[in-house]
Amino acid sequence: MAPVSVVMVGIGGYGAEYVAALDRLPLEKIRLTGAVDPFPTRSCAEPGLSERQIPVFPSLEALFQAGCEADLVVIASPIHHHISQSMLALNHGCDVLCDKPLGASIQEASALIRAREASGHSVRIGYQWSYSEGIRSLKRDIQAGRFGGPIRMKSVCLWPRTLAYYRRNDWAGRLRDVTTGRWILDSPLNNALAHFLHNLFFLLGPAAGLSARPIEVTAEVCRVNSIESFDTVACRARASGDVEVLFYGSHATQDSYGPRFELEFEEAIVAYKKPVGDVKDEISIEVDGRRVGIYPSPNAGDHFAKLTEAVRAVTGSEPIECGPEAAAAQTLCMNGVHESISEIPTVSSTLRRRSVQPDRYWIDGLDGDLRRCYERGVLPSEAGVSWAIKGQTIDLVNYDHFPTSENHA
Repeated sequence: MAPVSVVMVGIGGYGAEYVAALDRLPLEKIRLTGAVDPFPTRSCAEPGLSERQIPVFPSLEALFQAGCEADLVVIASPIHHHISQSMLALNHGCDVLCDKPLGASIQEASALIRAREASGHSVRIGYQWSYSEGIRSLKRDIQAGRFGGPIRMKSVCLWPRTLAYYRRNDWAGRLRDVTTGRWILDSPLNNALAHFLHNLFFLLGPAAGLSARPIEVTAEVCRVNSIESFDTVACRARASGDVEVLFYGSHATQDSYGPRFELEFEEAIVAYKKPVGDVKDEISIEVDGRRVGIYPSPNAGDHFAKLTEAVRAVTGSEPIECGPEAAAAQTLCMNGVHESISEIPTVSSTLRRRSVQPDRYWIDGLDGDLRRCYERGVLPSEAGVSWAIKGQTIDLVNYDHFPTSENHA
């Protein structure tokens, strides 16, 4: 069987890790035929591509115009290019693996699903936990009713980011693209921490390949960095069956914490806590305070199982467990968070702290505030946190376009 021809879109940042993962696959399995990046010399992957005489094009359109072959297009470009590049690849008869998040708006997600249906090709979204055996096994058991009905799902992740993180490109921390005006909605919720919000809805999904759809969301956000978007968020969503979904995330804490999640069911608690010291990295099942079972860590195994699965799918009938239908729940909830807030508050200078090594800002006391909110299952305003302003509750049942008013944001 001929090797699968692959095109890599975006070779800087995480895209360079995709290139390295492709290089680890057997030569008889794949053939990297081209790459796309407007600034290839900024990537550590470029010298290797040049040495192998793999052409790098400034755009995906230019690549296809040059007649470059592709069975599979892997997309690791900026958020606001995900949907348009995925649709272009589908229109040229290619399967797609697009890294997270799905995109910036729910209407774009719907357009991608329509384009996929018309093309007859597949689209996978690269939320790597959704390709792990631990998460997939847990989801199957939730669907089978092993723990009774779900009551509350919550997750927290505090990952500080430096000033260099927000200066690394022209779209980090932005709501819109400065050139085209297209939505980006970059934030912890729609970039680095999108995994963990997606995971809650994914685990609640009624079937393989589906996530639970949020039906409403209320949000509280703030920022300490000089950005358009927010660097700190807490939100309470509800999914069908009146399941409460809580998420807490920030790039503006003093220390790292998480990711963690806790899933409360009628008959059990399922929890994942990032290991500290001798604690094992695994998902635990507890009944009446006693541990009765475990699942493998969502970080176990190959983080690029998503890539291996996408390559296999070109020549086989591999089921799609994390496609745009599953990933759209995160997009919908994230859009609702932006609708929930009338404006993004910047925290008072009395709460602003800065370190030089590494060079970054953080919010005094935020670590403890968000961890306590997570433990109690409350929003920061309900815990009396000084910066917190409770947003509107946004009905997402028939929500199909962001924003609902063009005056928003």
